[in-house]
Order: sequence, then C-alpha cells, then structure tokens
Amino acid sequence: MRRVVAYELLSLDGVAESPDSFIHEWDAEVDAHLATVIADQDAVILRRGSYEEWARFWPTSDIEPFASFINGVQKYVATSTPLGADWANATRIEGDVAEFVEDLRNQTGGEIGVHASISLTWSLLAAGLIDELKVVIAPSIAGAGRRLLDGVPPARLELVGAETSTSGHLLATYRVVR
Repeated sequence: MRRVVAYELLSLDGVAESPDSFIHEWDAEVDAHLATVIADQDAVILRRGSYEEWARFWPTSDIEPFASFINGVQKYVATSTPLGADWANATRIEGDVAEFVEDLRNQTGGEIGVHASISLTWSLLAAGLIDELKVVIAPSIAGAGRRLLDGVPPARLELVGAETSTSGHLLATYRVVR
C-alpha cells in the first residue's frame, strides 16, 4: 500500500497559511529535507487554490529541487469545477476526495504527497488517510493565520526523525499511529 505524506511549512505557533510571511531564511538543510521528502513521491494531491497559485509560478521557476519535481509529477487536484490553468500532468479529482485517495493508495507506485493545502491535510487526517506528517517549523511566530491542525480530530503521532537547520528551522517527521 502506498503511503500518503503531508508536507507543510509552519510558524512556531502552528500557522501554515502564507509561509512567505514567516519563513525569512531558507538554508541548505531545509533544501535537503525537501529533496528527501519528494524523492519517493510520484503523485501529489493539491487543493484548487494551491493548484491555481502554483500553476502561475512553478512552470517557469528554476527553484530546485522543487521546480523539476512539481512540474513533472502527476498532480491530482481536489476541486468540483474544471481546472482553469493548464499545467502538465494535472488531473481534476472527480467525486469524493477521500475515496479517490484510498483508491490511489491501493495502486502501485511511490508515495503520494500532499503539499500546501491546509484544508486537504485536515480532511485527509480526519479520514485516517495521512501516514506521515513532515513539517518545517520556522523560528518565528506568525501571530495570525490558518493553523495546520485547528479542527483536526485527536490523533496520536510518533516522532520518526527531527533535526535543526543552521537557520533554526525544526525539520520533523511524524508517523500517524493507528
């Protein structure tokens, strides 16, 4: 069975919305962590808003390692309306997202990534479909904004690994205990 891995950028107070407002430095360790996260992923699930924003930015970006990855990977978009932006390897999820993800997990392939989609991460955690949560916690307090775990039902997590980058980011991986 394929694993579903959520990757999120957070402030110390748990805000995931608009990470550019609280991530002030990006260092080699954060890049290496991201490269490790995406190395095993051959599919990504995005919410409509993230897809539209990223479809305007990533196709012309040369920010590596993510640009090559996200432009080439199969992208599944959770939306009830047709996709407005044309981006390579993007498919709209038709029907129930949790059922789609469960079916995708049962197909052969690599890991399935969930990136930059707070509400999608919420719903997949609530449905028991996230296997790992990989977070980059910035050494800053956002003070306001949507928090990653607000409204998520209780869950037990096990710390699988953690390290600190030279710029003070905590890079942590948690496995969801079932």
